[in-house]
Amino acid sequence: MTYMADTTGNSTEANEPGATRAAGATEVTGAPGSSGPNSAPRKSSWKYIGPGIVVAATGVGAGDLVATLIAGSNFGYTLLWAAVLGCLVKISLAEAAGRWHLSTGRTLFDGWASLGRWTTYFFVAYVVIWGFVYGAAAMSSSALPLQALFPDVMDLKWWAILCGLSGLVFVWFNKYEVFEKVMTVLVGVMFVVTVYLAIRVTPNLADAFAGLLPVLPDEKDSILNTLGLIGGVGGTITLAAYGYWVNAKGWTNTGWMKVMRLDNRVAYATTGIFVVAMLFVGAELLHSANIAIASGDKGLIQLSDILADKYGSATAKFFLIGFFATSYTSLIGVWHGVSLMFADFVERFRGTRTTGEEVASGTRERSWPFRAYLLWLTFPPIVLLFQGQPFRLIILYGVLGAAFLPFLAGTLLVLLNSSRTPAEWRNRLLSNTMLVIAGLLFLVLCVKQIWDQPWSEFF
Repeated sequence: MTYMADTTGNSTEANEPGATRAAGATEVTGAPGSSGPNSAPRKSSWKYIGPGIVVAATGVGAGDLVATLIAGSNFGYTLLWAAVLGCLVKISLAEAAGRWHLSTGRTLFDGWASLGRWTTYFFVAYVVIWGFVYGAAAMSSSALPLQALFPDVMDLKWWAILCGLSGLVFVWFNKYEVFEKVMTVLVGVMFVVTVYLAIRVTPNLADAFAGLLPVLPDEKDSILNTLGLIGGVGGTITLAAYGYWVNAKGWTNTGWMKVMRLDNRVAYATTGIFVVAMLFVGAELLHSANIAIASGDKGLIQLSDILADKYGSATAKFFLIGFFATSYTSLIGVWHGVSLMFADFVERFRGTRTTGEEVASGTRERSWPFRAYLLWLTFPPIVLLFQGQPFRLIILYGVLGAAFLPFLAGTLLVLLNSSRTPAEWRNRLLSNTMLVIAGLLFLVLCVKQIWDQPWSEFF
């Protein structure tokens, strides 16, 4: 993961920062990229870690855990290397987003807007349609483990509504500092549960190390399945939100670059642990017993039943608590991060050139666009919980979702190789290579997703 250092020639160190805003954040004065005191390099320190924990928790949802479980159940440890590679690819994307925010003092949407109106049209279509469908999916995913833990309390739909409303209230009334603390606690729960399960199933470490060798399974469409696993490790719009969380932490200039890079590496090391642990469970618990589970969140409910049979109800309930933490962090993470991006979009649409310092001030979290998108993520999707998801809308949701990460990788390549970024902080060879790999990977997956849609029924 040390390739990130290749992106800058800045190797000087400075004393620890003095005044703090909250949780290690500095005051947000001083021009980004300047040589003033506020942009002097801070020493990388674990005590500043925060946005990375948030992006790791939000990016890894129940769907990622199921996909990894299924990969383990189908292929054993064969695709362990693909899961690790997926984390490295996401490190490059999140680092690039964070570097843009810190080196330019501008937000990512401000950068997108400089590329032309087409970026605005894409973003609007994406956040409106994606947010509508994702809201229902996130609420249902969070509700499943609660209904399994408390089966006689109420119906799944009402658990889902409760999860959505609680996320709305939490994000509405709390600023980033509290949000980060709660996410950190939930990540701790996820970590303990996944690592406990990985140890409990007694992984074959020799086979696991062999799985780090890049070998493809001997089956039809193995390349596409492998690319899907690489691309699915914590990869969502939250990669783009990372730069906003960096600013919300109070990191607004190049002095925080080394801290941001450490934070980002911790994020995807954490993601890697989650994913590898679940692949161990899939390989040992499911593959060895030739047990298949369903795709989607319900596969995790099946896993809890299998755990109950093999290790007892206490282990199954412990897993369901971790399942809830995984799903609920994705819910409140999107409720906060994408609402922050939407608020930035509205300000830029009004003609205001938005900056990281404005995000750091907390005004975005109190703005009406932020709260309007919160409401959009919560209330319209409740209709889908009762009436089902419209067929055409689901197809558009799949296409836009698949197109977002190629869009992110491609636009970051342009922004970070042009005069929009100060020369010192532009991409170097290794960063460009990783972003090109990411862009091509997600483009292939996007084309496959579009190709697989039932277009004849759509029209």
